Amino acid sequence: MAQSDKDTEDTPRVPEAGEVAPDFTLPSSTGESIHLANLRGKPVVLYFYPKDDTPGCTTEACSFRDAWQEMQQQGIVVLGISRDTIKSHQKFANKYGLPFTLLSDEDGTVAQQYGVWVEKSMYGRKYMGVARTTFYIRPNGIIGHVWERVKPEGHAQKVLEYLAKNG
Repeated sequence: MAQSDKDTEDTPRVPEAGEVAPDFTLPSSTGESIHLANLRGKPVVLYFYPKDDTPGCTTEACSFRDAWQEMQQQGIVVLGISRDTIKSHQKFANKYGLPFTLLSDEDGTVAQQYGVWVEKSMYGRKYMGVARTTFYIRPNGIIGHVWERVKPEGHAQKVLEYLAKNG
């Protein structure tokens, strides 16, 4: 087996620009189930984050909150996904006034589909967690851009700048 084949087997693969976005249905902070396929015809910003109400995740969520009006004007649907419960999402959204929908992927199925459920390491301890990653999904359901290893500070502004040039 070639080395590249082995790497592909061991490492979850993040879908790339030009590929169809993996479809899913997840419960949301608004109490409804969101089916990605039902959002065809609209641009979607799908961002995966590790945990509600933690410093980096709060910074990133507030970045999207602050860019919300501009994203709304462009018709962009913003969806945040983590493995937190609906109750946790509701508390997080209420605490920070998050106007967009948070999706609960408690069993990590969608994180695995998108290749963002990965082995991480902190202080020498290895564990599984969500790699902070954002996907821009075009209205036709094709991934338009992927941001990996996202820095939370000002991330939504970078997304808006990209969409202004390439949307």
